Amino acid sequence: MRRQEEQFLTLIDEMQAIFLCSPVPVFQPASGIPDYRGPQGVWTRRTPVYYQDFMRSEAARIEYWDYKLEGWEAFREAQPNPVHHALVKLERANKLCKLITQNVDGLHACAGTTQGRLVELHGTSRAVECQRCHERSDPGPHFDSFKQTRKPPLCGCGGYLKPATVSFGQSLHSHDLDEAFAATKKCDLVIALGSTLSVYPAASVPLLAAERGVPYVIINRRVTEHDTHPLVSLCFEGDVLDIFPPAVEQALKLG
Repeated sequence: MRRQEEQFLTLIDEMQAIFLCSPVPVFQPASGIPDYRGPQGVWTRRTPVYYQDFMRSEAARIEYWDYKLEGWEAFREAQPNPVHHALVKLERANKLCKLITQNVDGLHACAGTTQGRLVELHGTSRAVECQRCHERSDPGPHFDSFKQTRKPPLCGCGGYLKPATVSFGQSLHSHDLDEAFAATKKCDLVIALGSTLSVYPAASVPLLAAERGVPYVIINRRVTEHDTHPLVSLCFEGDVLDIFPPAVEQALKLG
């Protein structure tokens, strides 16, 4: 075993308040969800609908629901993969302080990560939310209705319904950011999984923990913007699915 891998196993074994960031959906294809950002992704065929346009234009709401409908079946049928399950194992070993994710697939919760340990910065596709009263409901009936009528669904209060994800031009929820920042003051290890660490404010979160002297580990299959940062302790270039689950399995056996 390489020295760097041994160091990583030791960190997972010895630390009791691990802070995980899974900022982008690089391991979604392993769960059956198409890559939105890749060469064949949805953004190569569609222009994103901004939140302000969604709120003021019926045509924009139709376009938004149409592209969400395109991916709904994949999201509905998607299953957690070994990375999700490894994170649940860390929590059950009482080692997971907080899991911060920008993924909107809801698979961390499906795998068993408890709501008290999970912050979904960009929301979840597993619920639809009213933009007026903020009541949440099951997406299925709303997608079925839109597919049949081509009319964007409305809440009983008359508000516009929208999948409970943060759209382009929509602000992140302040309480989610506060929870993420608070966790950086309590953890004793921070790990960033599958991110280029280029999108802020999420990319600033692991650095806040590292500034306290907490070990900071990065795992990504491409170069990240933090790779050469002096606060980074270990950096692995490779597939998160190949590196992280086996490391967790081995580290937990050490304990």
